[in-house]
Amino acid sequence: MSTLRKRGLTTAVIVSGPFLKLGQSQARVFGVPDLPLIEIPHPLGGLAIDQVRARADHAVPQFVKLLKENSQ
Repeated sequence: MSTLRKRGLTTAVIVSGPFLKLGQSQARVFGVPDLPLIEIPHPLGGLAIDQVRARADHAVPQFVKLLKENSQ
């Protein structure tokens, strides 16, 4: 992901709440401190498919907003 971001592509990482700070740290370590992190409700593992879809429904508008911001 960091390589794509460094090449100027619109990228983001999806994280659940408890992993937000870890994601921020890893973004800095990999040299992309501005890497967008899209936060979804925790947990993701062990969910039924409809609950996973709900997490995706939560993430999609955030990514669409990111795409719009980066296309200007």
